[in-house]
Amino acid sequence: MFNKKWIIGLALVILAASVLAACSSGNGSNGGNQGTEPKASKGAQNEGEKENEKPVNLIWYTIGTPPNDLKKVNDELNAYILPKINATVEMRMLDWGDYSQKMQVTIASGEPYDIAFTSSWANDYFANAKKGAFYELDALLQEKGQGILQALNPAFLEGTKVNGHHYGLPTNKELPQQRVFRFNKTMLDKNGLDISGVRTIQDLAPILKAFQEKEPTIPPIPAKIAEFLPYDLPINDLPFIGMPLDTTDYKLINVWETPEAMRYLETMHEYYKAGYLPKDVATQTDAGDYFKTGKWLLDVADAQPYADNLWSSDAGYEVVSVPMHDPIAFNWSVAGAMQAINAKSKHPDKAMEFLNLLYTDPYVINLIDYGIENVHYTKTGDQSKDSIPDSGYGFPAFTVGNLMLTYLNTGDPADKWEKFKAFNDSATNSPLLGFQVDTTNITTELANLKNAKEATYNSLFSGTLDPKENLPKVNQKLKDNGLDKVMQEVQRQIDEWRANQK
Repeated sequence: MFNKKWIIGLALVILAASVLAACSSGNGSNGGNQGTEPKASKGAQNEGEKENEKPVNLIWYTIGTPPNDLKKVNDELNAYILPKINATVEMRMLDWGDYSQKMQVTIASGEPYDIAFTSSWANDYFANAKKGAFYELDALLQEKGQGILQALNPAFLEGTKVNGHHYGLPTNKELPQQRVFRFNKTMLDKNGLDISGVRTIQDLAPILKAFQEKEPTIPPIPAKIAEFLPYDLPINDLPFIGMPLDTTDYKLINVWETPEAMRYLETMHEYYKAGYLPKDVATQTDAGDYFKTGKWLLDVADAQPYADNLWSSDAGYEVVSVPMHDPIAFNWSVAGAMQAINAKSKHPDKAMEFLNLLYTDPYVINLIDYGIENVHYTKTGDQSKDSIPDSGYGFPAFTVGNLMLTYLNTGDPADKWEKFKAFNDSATNSPLLGFQVDTTNITTELANLKNAKEATYNSLFSGTLDPKENLPKVNQKLKDNGLDKVMQEVQRQIDEWRANQK
């Protein structure tokens, strides 16, 4: 068997020689956005053309703490993919806190790269796609991404369209949002508390009261909890502009003027006055240690199949949850982890061929996610593994490719990925799935509204402020800072979007 590093080295020598030969003959290299050689004809010549393709090296930026053995895994990956797609990949991992800023500089400077991690929360997918930083993938998906199309639930691609086109490929993982109340089961059992009737924030009242009577030194809700109101938000930073999930007329409203919002805020204020939350809950900066200490009763989280098992493993004691609503696919939930191709890539076709492997080839995705077998993990079954502690490799598996092809951890339920698929298939699409706001004409108003929101948001939604007294003042402040103009502009865009869909 040939040495894998020798194969990579030979490919790079061939690449260099090919470039020199092309320059001397005046043919040039693969330039332009398409990065492909002109095709003489179909049929018998295609095989010969493939043999004469120049191997290329793709630069891939992705997020995560760079592990010590990144190069070792990268070399193994290249040895495998070179004969398959006639290309190699250079993995460049940027740490979590640095990723967005460094990618912003990379994109702005025009520094060459081919593929990059992007999302709704890091290296802003929607903003970058709108400004032309990412390659339009529609044609490439059809030509070289059929495995991706087959792997992904259609809502993933529908929800990540920008101006009707695809610019990124979501990780095949959980698709919808399902917010849940999460409970410390040790505390439930110790105090004989029944959560079978819980579905809404109001349903918690008797449980919180009983817990406080039995555990007076522990605030049952240890930190501000994420609310869920039945509205689709076209601008995530502005949770007061929304559309009812059951809308029939597709008209925006001010969510904070609705009975649902007032009832939620009144309930939280009653809980705060009763001592169910810490007195400083509105200004807490780090309340995360409660999960380690176990001194809590409930919080709120976003779930996925078997999430209780993961939370229990992290906590070291049993955690159970109750859903607030059925699964819903929102724009932000389907764009939680994606890969995009640089609009200026010289090899977008090869980049797509590589990305297609991440959704179709179990060896490739398991190698990237878990490293080399018997070096970084050991197999414990056909589809299960144990990580080797301190092995020198770790990668955030949720950020890339087809999670449904990855090995389970020993102890995971055998039907885990089947449950994920069923969870995704059960999702209802939000009314604005696939709609993206163009903020060009309202940037000043958006900044002013965000500042107005942040001045009172934590105090209101933690229950610290009395909503009857304060919410009307907040809503007036929003109007004074351009709310009506923003809603009119976004409504106009929604109407236009719906007309184009029809």
